[in-house]
Amino acid sequence: MAYSIFRLLRLLSLLSFLLNSTYAFCGHSSNSSDRAALLEFKAENDGDNVLSNWNETTNFCSWKGVKCYDGPILDLWLRNFSLHGPISPFLSNLSCLRALDLSENSLEGPIPVSLGALASLLILDLSANMIESVIPRSFGMLKSLQYLNIARNRLRGKLPTTLFYNCTQLNVVDLSGNNLHGSLPRLVGSHLRDLENLILDSNNFTGSLPDSLSNLTKIKMLELDANFLSGPLPPDLVAYMPQLEILHLSYNNLLFDESGSSLTEFFASISNLTHLAELGLAGNLIKSSLTTNIGLIHTNLSQVFLQDNLIYGPIPPSLSNISTLTLVNLSCNFLNGTIPPGLLRLPKLERLFLSNNRLEGEIPPIEISTNLGLLDLSSNRLSGQIPESISNLNQLRYLVLNRNSLVGSIPSSLGGMKLEWLDLSQNQLSGSIPEEVSGSSTKLRYLNLSSNLLNRIFPVVFSNMDQAQVIDLSKNNLSGIIPPSIESCREIEILNLSHNSLRGLIPVTLSNLKSLQALDVSFNQLSGEVPASLLQCSSLKNLNLSHNSLSGKLPQGGLFDSLPFDSLAGNEFCGPRGFPRCPVADESVTHSHGLLVSVVCIVSASLFLLTVFFAVRQNKVRSATDSRRNVLDLAVSHRRITYRELSEATGGFEGSRLIGSGSFGRVYKAILNDGSFVAVKVLQLLSSNSTRTFRRECQVLKCVRHRNLMRIITACVLEDFKALVLPYMTKGSLESLLHPQKRESASAASHLSLTERVCICSDVAEGMAYLHHHAPVQVIHCDLKPSNILLSEDMTALVSDFGIAKLVEAAAGGSTSATSASSTANLLRGSVGYVAPEYGYGMSASTKGDVYSFGIVVLETVTRKKPTDEMFDELISLPNWVKNEYRRNLDRVIDPSLLTDLLGQDARTKVTWEVVITELIDLGLLCTQEVPSTRPTMIDATDNLNKLKQYLAVNTMTATRSTREISSSKFAGGDY
Repeated sequence: MAYSIFRLLRLLSLLSFLLNSTYAFCGHSSNSSDRAALLEFKAENDGDNVLSNWNETTNFCSWKGVKCYDGPILDLWLRNFSLHGPISPFLSNLSCLRALDLSENSLEGPIPVSLGALASLLILDLSANMIESVIPRSFGMLKSLQYLNIARNRLRGKLPTTLFYNCTQLNVVDLSGNNLHGSLPRLVGSHLRDLENLILDSNNFTGSLPDSLSNLTKIKMLELDANFLSGPLPPDLVAYMPQLEILHLSYNNLLFDESGSSLTEFFASISNLTHLAELGLAGNLIKSSLTTNIGLIHTNLSQVFLQDNLIYGPIPPSLSNISTLTLVNLSCNFLNGTIPPGLLRLPKLERLFLSNNRLEGEIPPIEISTNLGLLDLSSNRLSGQIPESISNLNQLRYLVLNRNSLVGSIPSSLGGMKLEWLDLSQNQLSGSIPEEVSGSSTKLRYLNLSSNLLNRIFPVVFSNMDQAQVIDLSKNNLSGIIPPSIESCREIEILNLSHNSLRGLIPVTLSNLKSLQALDVSFNQLSGEVPASLLQCSSLKNLNLSHNSLSGKLPQGGLFDSLPFDSLAGNEFCGPRGFPRCPVADESVTHSHGLLVSVVCIVSASLFLLTVFFAVRQNKVRSATDSRRNVLDLAVSHRRITYRELSEATGGFEGSRLIGSGSFGRVYKAILNDGSFVAVKVLQLLSSNSTRTFRRECQVLKCVRHRNLMRIITACVLEDFKALVLPYMTKGSLESLLHPQKRESASAASHLSLTERVCICSDVAEGMAYLHHHAPVQVIHCDLKPSNILLSEDMTALVSDFGIAKLVEAAAGGSTSATSASSTANLLRGSVGYVAPEYGYGMSASTKGDVYSFGIVVLETVTRKKPTDEMFDELISLPNWVKNEYRRNLDRVIDPSLLTDLLGQDARTKVTWEVVITELIDLGLLCTQEVPSTRPTMIDATDNLNKLKQYLAVNTMTATRSTREISSSKFAGGDY
């Protein structure tokens, strides 16, 4: 766990005490030997010459970081001196050394065994380096040692028992943030009776908690979180720790349930720990209700972390009796009932997280002003209106109420608050957007009101939101125009106004938004031409203009040359890129009139001939097979193609043109006569069922159209040959990027950036959500995997192979269930590792099965590990491995190339990346839960990923991790 100010102050106080204490006799030492040892250390570890005054001409007691007392060197303070290389063993010659601090450098290699000879050493701090070593057993000889800190390194191996059994004067042990494993020493509490701080978090320790821990009667900080500790937590473990101030046991596998250790017993055991300030039990196996007498705890409890568990039942009102609380996190549980009104009236409460539960009822009225700065009630079942009294929270900066069933209007009083983050999306709010909320007085940086019922004129005062970075008003019924004064939102990076009823022109002034990265105005009623000035907006990377009444010629160059057609569809554009030719002004009215008459005559004659032709043709069509009728529908955008043409285009289907194969066909790269590249998928006709599945595929392809689904250009159908002609994807498949086969492409994965990974997952989710929820015929894929995800030139991901021999047919009457449909067994042949576990028990195909496959794809995209890798077996799967590892050591889980990119970022960006990576993993784990009903829908996954893309684009918020919701992850552990 990261160092808190509280911890640092305590450690500094302890260090001061130690250094003003009486020190043991140090034995023989000489000035010459001390000088020689220091010069050897400088030669080996000071390559940057930071220790420039360490030389032969000056007294070594005046050297940087050196402290002497009556001759010999006693202290060596070299924290953050840019030292690097292996630690010099010559330091062991400083026989009188009592304090050695080499923390926050770049030291590497093993810890010298000879340091165990420093018999006078009281303080040893090697933290925040790159030391890769076991802890030397010789440290057991440091019997005077009182402070040991080797945190945030790469230590491995087990804890040496000699350290805990012989160094009985230890006050502080901090070995957090390493790769140590094994069980905790069984008698750790029996020998270290003076221990005040035991900090072993973020390692790989296993086994149960030693009973001897209860003997640590002087302990003040016990931090064992983010390990693999298991078993029940003894109810009286901490009952005899009267000085305990911080207890962190989060993210282990500790068991609480009503059949064993319950929360009731545990809270009873800590009720008299009057100094306890922080309690962390998040991310364990707590399957229990919250005890009703939790409010009887006689402590100074300030922070409570119980998120990511299986806690059920109501929130006890007695929790409001703990008036010292500043942070409460109960998110991601199964809490029900209503929110106790007293909880929002706690005088010192600063952050309250109740998201992702089953809370009902209305948001309680807030009668008094408190210190609450963050309130996250998202993803519950709250109803009623947002209370006007919420404005009494005059310190509130983050308000997250999305994914509930809130109704009524948005309180205008929100505009008078200090809000920086407001998310009211996915509710049933109606009416107008108050000018107070969108006016110049607001300090909002993030505003999301999407997916509501807002239905008034687009507020002009939005133009005054000069600090906003994200504005999302999509999926409402806003009308009016986009005001030209929108240019005043000079910090805006993401602007989403899609799915409304906006009219008028696209403002030319949008080009003045120099930070704008994404603009979506699709599904409105905008008209006129697209302003060429948008070419000046160099930061703009994503633009969606589809489904409006826009017309004229598109600007050429820049972003417009790479816009996918789906971002332009549903308008009346003309010019290049397949649009109709733009009209040219005629030289004379007479000429135009004559030309018009001629055209009318020609068209009339043509229509007559076409009518006769199609009347004859119709008789032939009626006798064609079902498969040919489907193929004709598919080929409306491309001429029919013959077997001979396909054979010539693929070089006779030669092996060198083969770019993919599977159990249902082979895919070849082809060059048509016009020089265009396409992919030809030849179906393997193994049985009569192959023809039926091909026909079903063609039938579905007539209905589904989406930018993230592979479209069919045309088809070739013969009695013994059936092939689909597809667009050729220049970037190949996600499989080929994550797991390149050829040596020369082995570095391909290193070029897959974090943004590209998020966008690929988002594209796949969009396509799958369309198949599940929006397509005219519901389609269940049944074989989603990286090799079926293809990438275009601009890295847009397209889902392919949906339906061939895996299509779930509609039920009688042309409809399917929202989650499942009947199918035959042979249609459920997925790929090992990606198939939902319930399919193995004979359950019908369902959308939840596709969600499971999607979750595996997400985890594989982040980790670059296949679910079929040798490291996985029946006992440990890819999701299980990720779940057990990532909260303890994220570096070990993610793709090494992604880790390299992460380590190269600045501090703020690194925090953002860690949040995004963790959220991706959380989504993958949520989608791969064993019970199908607990998995989200693909619409949920799409919304989550859209938020993630927005957050990554904003790239300014300090964040920590959570399990399911970005709102929690941004604020749960850091400043707000």
